[in-house]
Amino acid sequence: MMTGCSSVPGTPSGSDADGLVVSRAIVEEVVDGDTVRMRVDGDVESVRLLGIDTPETRHPTKPVECFGPQASAALGALLPEGMQVRIERDIESRDAYGRLLLYVFVVGPTSEVFVNLALVRHGFARSLIIEPNVRYAESLVNAAFDAQRNARGLWRYCK
Repeated sequence: MMTGCSSVPGTPSGSDADGLVVSRAIVEEVVDGDTVRMRVDGDVESVRLLGIDTPETRHPTKPVECFGPQASAALGALLPEGMQVRIERDIESRDAYGRLLLYVFVVGPTSEVFVNLALVRHGFARSLIIEPNVRYAESLVNAAFDAQRNARGLWRYCK
């Protein structure tokens, strides 16, 4: 299923002409609005979507936040269990919790949905840009400003 060799154990494999690490993964479970468990290179990994932050629903010390359940449901609708997705890594491959840091794309027969961007655009997530992972920063920040300006999703319901 996966091709190429990983330069860092446990990270997606393969790369494009720009050196971007690209591969495929299978969705196992949506954990919350910005975290998914995926089968990557044969292993089930916890994946944190890069460039976004959604309201908490499963934090060990925080209550469920405004629009958190809706964000989780939106991600679940975009990434049903068993779906194959295209994934991209940026500069840093893992966070302090050991989760893979990825951009996720649903590839259809005639179009592609950038999941991270779709969540921000529709107001289910805020942009959260942490250097050096800035490949899509401009698009994510612009989408967040647009969602806020047009009171979509959490920007309408959460104060």
